[in-house]
Amino acid sequence: MKTRSKSSVFALLGVGLIIISGCRSGEPTHVPLSYFEGTSLDRNAVTASAKTEYLEVNLNAADSQLRQTEVRKLKAFLATYSQRGHGPLLMSVPESADNPQLAIEAVVEARQMAWEAGVEYSQISGSAYDSAGRANAPLVVAFKVYDAVAPNCSSLAEVDFTNAVSNSDLPTLGCAVRTNMAAMIADPADIYGQRALDDGDIGRRDRHMELWRQGASTAAERGDSESGAISAAVN
Repeated sequence: MKTRSKSSVFALLGVGLIIISGCRSGEPTHVPLSYFEGTSLDRNAVTASAKTEYLEVNLNAADSQLRQTEVRKLKAFLATYSQRGHGPLLMSVPESADNPQLAIEAVVEARQMAWEAGVEYSQISGSAYDSAGRANAPLVVAFKVYDAVAPNCSSLAEVDFTNAVSNSDLPTLGCAVRTNMAAMIADPADIYGQRALDDGDIGRRDRHMELWRQGASTAAERGDSESGAISAAVN
């Protein structure tokens, strides 16, 4: 029986180690580096962009109070602030209005309508602007809102679904999901986590836990006027 010399054994071991180290240090050929950083949803993130909403409330120098058309516009604008507005509600009057008394009354009325819409006085900020001699310069009301920005999804026509070389997820995976999320977010500012969560209903949670321990149903009971059935109108 023949035996290998020590030198030949060490030589074979050295070649094996070189091969193994080469396999470990080599980067994947068919897998992009971005695939090792986060998930598909991370690569198709939904972002938010801030913009300023503003309204010009017309002040007619011949009037003694705001016209009803301006009142309706202002109320709708304040409702939007209550739902989506962030930061202070800015009310800016012209420095040299044709009817200074009307400008003051307009601010007082606007502040009252804001309070009735659920806006605290501490959220309202006042200022004046240079109207540059503009006749009937308006009262300007403004606040900041956020819009959701969906990821830029590639066309599915650009994807080769037959290419299974890397067995990795396709670049389009998760993009449509994120686009739908961007369309459904009520307040895009929540993407940045600026709004505190309300306290949970501990009593309701304990009640459901007790029902679960008893083996009873935890689903809400429906009344006679409620039904989960599909309306016959669509049949």
